[in-house]
Amino acid sequence: QVQLVESGGGLVQTGGSLRLSCAASGRTFSSYAMGWFRQAPGKEREFVATINWNYGTTQYADSVKGRFTISRDNAKNTVYLQMNSLKAEDTAVYYCAAQLGGVFTTRRQYDYWGQGTQVTVSS
Repeated sequence: QVQLVESGGGLVQTGGSLRLSCAASGRTFSSYAMGWFRQAPGKEREFVATINWNYGTTQYADSVKGRFTISRDNAKNTVYLQMNSLKAEDTAVYYCAAQLGGVFTTRRQYDYWGQGTQVTVSS
């Protein structure tokens, strides 16, 4: 079992930056692939980024490539999402997700989810 708690969301102006954090419980955090998803009002939850258990592989949605960076600190049981050059269309609730092993880019592949943190980008 893994429990996830996101933090770091807030209101930021277009072009600004935020860093989201996701703290995980459990002693086997390092065995889990971690992902970030987001859901805007009236839209489906969509993949943003993922990082596999041993740091070596990351994947990003095309819409955030070059602007967002996912990273993890297994010693702190925490995954991060650094978001730069934010745009109004990045406004959404951002969710952290976890799944044993592998690299996963779809919502169905993740068993564990946090409650989400709101990111609002204003022009």
